[in-house]
Amino acid sequence: MRPGDIRYGDLVRGYNQRWVGTPEHVTLVWTTQQVVQLVQDAVSAGKRIAVRSGGHCYEDFVTSSDIRVVIDMSEMKRVYFDSSQNAFAVEPGAMLGEVYEALFKGWGVTIPGGSCPTVGAGGHIVGGGYGQLNRSHGLTVDYLYGVEVVVVDSSGTARSVVATRDSSDPALRGLWWAHTGAGGGNFGVITRYWLRDPNATDTNPANLLPKPPAQVWVSSVSWPWDSLTEQAFTRLLRNFGAWHEANSAPNSPYTGLFSRFNVAHRANGAITLVTQLDASTPNAEQMLNEYLAAINDGVGVIPRINEQRRLPWLHSTLWSSLFGGDPTGRADFKSAYMRRNFTDAQLAAFYQHLTRTDYQHPVAMVQIASYGGKTNTVSPSATAVAQRDSVMKLHYLVAWTDPAEDSKHISWLREFYRDVYSDTGGVPVPNAVTDGCFINYADLDLSDPQWNTSGVPWHTLYYKDNYPRLQQVKATWDPRDIFRHAQSIRLPNR
Repeated sequence: MRPGDIRYGDLVRGYNQRWVGTPEHVTLVWTTQQVVQLVQDAVSAGKRIAVRSGGHCYEDFVTSSDIRVVIDMSEMKRVYFDSSQNAFAVEPGAMLGEVYEALFKGWGVTIPGGSCPTVGAGGHIVGGGYGQLNRSHGLTVDYLYGVEVVVVDSSGTARSVVATRDSSDPALRGLWWAHTGAGGGNFGVITRYWLRDPNATDTNPANLLPKPPAQVWVSSVSWPWDSLTEQAFTRLLRNFGAWHEANSAPNSPYTGLFSRFNVAHRANGAITLVTQLDASTPNAEQMLNEYLAAINDGVGVIPRINEQRRLPWLHSTLWSSLFGGDPTGRADFKSAYMRRNFTDAQLAAFYQHLTRTDYQHPVAMVQIASYGGKTNTVSPSATAVAQRDSVMKLHYLVAWTDPAEDSKHISWLREFYRDVYSDTGGVPVPNAVTDGCFINYADLDLSDPQWNTSGVPWHTLYYKDNYPRLQQVKATWDPRDIFRHAQSIRLPNR
């Protein structure tokens, strides 16, 4: 599809309407061989390549002005059991909702992926992948057995390679490892994932991935802003952080609980806590009520119960409004991992910016998500995801529709984030309390010395001690730096 084609306008943008590309063409592909040929043609012509699967990239990595060729993977969306690898194959264009539905209906299994069903597997898995089941089952990449990737060698020749956890060639095993959390657009074009439990010895597909709960308790409760003093607000967030610090060990009886606190600006009218709990947990409903009571302890405000009911797992995952989708307007995002509860200074900054009277916007918030559990049983070097002892993950976001308001909303989010981490140079540097940022919530401000004054580079915030190894994989598999963007893995000499 080229400019003038009726389809072009829809295929040069993703979900964040701030980013609209101007490539020479967007090409839909259905097979790995088509990708090989397309990459070869672009490399031979000296044209920049970008890849899109679900279109949820938070920055302009697919739409920057120098991108000439966009490879659209959305039609490569098969999900099936591959007996040759004794693993489930997932193509990158499959949306998470389609993956969950195919795995569950076909074999009664799932992967512990994200809560937005329209995110594409292509970028989600390679960035780490977490969601409502991370505390009970870990991250999606903890189940990554193999990956098929179209790469370009030093001579400029494109080819497809298969790299697995069991590869005897250290270079291939390194390529597999790099796809367990480095993020997309770094080493090649992913055309297929294979997933299975690393401890599985069975050949029965129904025993090769985690089984989700048959049913879950879902809850949504809200605290009206009009009822919250600064003291009550602070107590509420401190309770949430303290509970997660105390209940996020791998052997906690609460590993089946996932909660997301949508702490919205006062203009929204309320802040809302949404929770999912495995209904097969003994005394599950009582545990849920005890959890909610612990979060509200000493707050002095009776929350409004929006929803509390028991639902089948797949229905809740695909259709429940509790965990929501992404905005389809304009948006900006930031992230942080938390190893411990919030500091007094962080809580004061939350309250200051979420109650600012010079900025009034209902879709401006920080989402604080449960983390830990089984996620923290994996070594920081076993996968490319280095953050393996956190108890919460934060997702800062603001969404709007009018391009004329870009500066206003982006400035608010930047100032909010900077002040929360003012003690560490405006970013959540790895220390006793915070542990860096999530690559799938890409944020170019981490590379900007105006907003990151910590002296800690962006790649340390994302990858910590794993970055040098990722650079070596980059040098081996993409020596010409064909696959690059503003925060891609850099070659060792660059």
